[in-house]
Amino acid sequence: MKRTILLIATNIAIMVVLGIFVSVFGLNRFLTANGLNLGMLLMFAAVMGFGGAFISLAMSKTMAKWSTGAQVIERPRNQDEQWLFDTVARLAQRAGIAMPEVAIYEGEPNAFATGPSKNNSLVAVSTGLLYSMTHREIEAVLAHEVAHVKNGDMVTLTLIQGVVNTFVFFLARVVGYLVDSFLRRNDEESSGPGIGYMITVIVCDIVFGILASVIVMYFSRQREFRADAGAAQLMGESGSMIDALRRLGGMAPSALPSNMAASGISNKAGWSSLFSSHPSMEERIAALQNLR
Repeated sequence: MKRTILLIATNIAIMVVLGIFVSVFGLNRFLTANGLNLGMLLMFAAVMGFGGAFISLAMSKTMAKWSTGAQVIERPRNQDEQWLFDTVARLAQRAGIAMPEVAIYEGEPNAFATGPSKNNSLVAVSTGLLYSMTHREIEAVLAHEVAHVKNGDMVTLTLIQGVVNTFVFFLARVVGYLVDSFLRRNDEESSGPGIGYMITVIVCDIVFGILASVIVMYFSRQREFRADAGAAQLMGESGSMIDALRRLGGMAPSALPSNMAASGISNKAGWSSLFSSHPSMEERIAALQNLR
C-alpha cells in the first residue's frame, strides 16, 4: 500500500508541476477562436510527454530506494555484502562504467538496475535472489544489470516513452477537436470546446496510452535480449546466464513496483505477452544458446 500511494503521489506531483509550467508559458492555449493551433499543441504535448518521462528518470534512483526499501551498501557489514560489492565493482570495471551504488532489499528473487546515466546508477538485489542462487548465477544476474547500465537502457527507454507520450497527448486532442467540431457543426452560437471534446480526449488518452504501452514493452523486451548477451560477454561465457535464467524460471519472482518492473531481471508476465516488459525465459535461453 505504501508503495502504491508513493507512486500515485509522485505521478500527481509531476503532472501538477508540468501543468503549472505549461500554464505559465501559455503552452496550453492551443485551442483558439480560429481553431486548433497545431504548433502550440505539439509543444504542449512534448513538454507533457518528455517532461514526465525525464523527471521520472531523474528521480529513478530515489524512487527505487523508497519503493523497494533498498538499503545501499556504504560499508559492507558481512562477507555476503563484501562479495556483492566487489562483484559489481569488477563487472563495472569490465563494462567501462562508473561504480554503481549497490543495494539489497527484502523480497522474493529479483534484481534491477536504474539511474539517470551510465555513471550515476544503482544495482539492487533482493535477499530472495542473494540467498537462493549460487555465486556464479548471482554474478550472471549482476552482469545482466550492469549490461543494462552500460547499454544506457534507462535513458533509451525514457526517450521512447517520451516520444510515445507526446504522440498520445497530441493525437488525443486532435481527435477530440475533430469529434467536437463534428458534433457542434450546426451550432453557430457556441464557442470553445464542448463536452464532446473533453470526453473524447479522456477516452483517446486511455486507448492511445494502451497502444503506446505495447510499443514501449516491445522495446523493453528487446533490451532484455541485449542485456542477456551483454552479461554473457562480461562473464566470458553464456552458460552461467542460462543457468541463472533456468533457476529463476523455476522460482516465483517478486513483482516490482510498476515504475521499476521493466528494470528487473524477471517479472510476472501479464495477461498477454504484448504487455510484458520481459520475454519468456524460454526465449531468452534460446537466444543465449544461439550465441554459442
